[in-house]
Amino acid sequence: MNSIKISIPSIIENIKIIESFIDNAREKYAINDDIYGNIMISVTECVTNAIVHGNKLDGSKKVNLELHLNDEEIQFIITDEGKGFDYVHLDDPTAPENLEKAGGRGIFIMKHLSDDVKFEDEGRKAILTFYV
Repeated sequence: MNSIKISIPSIIENIKIIESFIDNAREKYAINDDIYGNIMISVTECVTNAIVHGNKLDGSKKVNLELHLNDEEIQFIITDEGKGFDYVHLDDPTAPENLEKAGGRGIFIMKHLSDDVKFEDEGRKAILTFYV
């Protein structure tokens, strides 16, 4: 299994570093164009959530991103240093009563673009899986 890791301070501008990380992984591991867009959107959304909601834009706190790749799948593991969240009881952003709310769509998007999404460590760790 191939693995690479990166750690960034929780500053929203660092999303550019994550995008470059994904682009470099795409070149290094010949990631299929069919899933590249889904990976880019899902992983940057997840890291954004970790920076904004997990670490509350505290530049002294880190977000870690790991990529694990084998013949069947690519996994991205995103961890933050926040308090976690209740990922079991999430509002459905497509429900009529939630359409006007700001936010709440990121996890919905990740679940639709990834083949599997898991949360661990009270929500401080997200594992996004894409089948290759």
